[in-house]
Amino acid sequence: MCGICGVYGLEDKKLIKAMNAKISLRGPDQEGYFFDKKIMLGHRRLSIIDLSERGRQPMHNEDETVWIVFNGEIYNFLNLKEELEQKGHRFYSETDTEVIVHAYEEYGVDCVKYFNGMFAFAIWDSNKKQVFLARDRLGVKPLVYYKEDKKFLFASEIKAILEDKTIHREVNTEALSQFIAFEYVPAPLTMFKNIYKLPAGHYAVLKENKLHIEKYWDVPEGEIKKDEHVLVAETRRLLTDSIQKRMISDVPLGAFLSGGIDSSTVVATMSKSSEQPIKTFSIGFTEKSYDESSAARLVAEKFKTDHHEKMVEPRAIIPLFDKLIPEIDEPFGDLSIFPTYLVSQFARTKV
Repeated sequence: MCGICGVYGLEDKKLIKAMNAKISLRGPDQEGYFFDKKIMLGHRRLSIIDLSERGRQPMHNEDETVWIVFNGEIYNFLNLKEELEQKGHRFYSETDTEVIVHAYEEYGVDCVKYFNGMFAFAIWDSNKKQVFLARDRLGVKPLVYYKEDKKFLFASEIKAILEDKTIHREVNTEALSQFIAFEYVPAPLTMFKNIYKLPAGHYAVLKENKLHIEKYWDVPEGEIKKDEHVLVAETRRLLTDSIQKRMISDVPLGAFLSGGIDSSTVVATMSKSSEQPIKTFSIGFTEKSYDESSAARLVAEKFKTDHHEKMVEPRAIIPLFDKLIPEIDEPFGDLSIFPTYLVSQFARTKV
């Protein structure tokens, strides 16, 4: 996870640095900035691929006319890099970030159609004097923005935008209504008036103070007319392919394991794709009515993982309210955030 932020139409280095500091938990390894007459970009990095200084963001193209800040991972970046090199593009890093820059040079805003991954990014094109923002097809990575007259701010989290003290903190009553109905706030609304999420599968172009938002992908419609055995085989192939792509990393990897269908399937597939035992992590509770550690243990034994388990008292969740709620930009109706935090904290000691 990384963090991005930016300001267009306002020269205030103190503001962009405050915004970047606000999302420092998203990227503890590095911070970086780009400043131009109309644009300021900020980035917080969690190093995953190309751990060297060459992977520092913001990144640029050959002549430094295109700059990017990026949060996410492009799983097919090696294939794209090879294709772009054949078209004459030259790279100075081994990162997927730089692939986005050159893909944008080659394909323009249609570059998003070439990416297999999870992403939120912002590109400043100094030749066209435009900001290009995009979010992945399913909205895995967050991206929010605020626009008023000639000022435009964007970030991975709302709290970064609110570092601009001229922005009024006013509740969006429509968003509040939707939260009560759905237990989350659907895009493009946020709980704050005039602050919006860029929807999943959309991109935005800001040029001459005009913001144009367009959908580039949606779930395909239509009836599937294939034999069940064909569908099962295709599902297995896609699952294996997607998990193998996510195992590309220059740092150690692991998997959360609850013992449920989702995590067990991921661990089973990872195990078949790795020569070394997969590191798995589970949180168990001393209260048996909602403890799943025994199921996780069975899966770990089945696939001979390097399993790590931690038992906690239910009351261990109580202190997390004060710690986690300030990190959440909006009301969030899923209490699983607490055990998810605990297992993440536990896994962080090993991977």
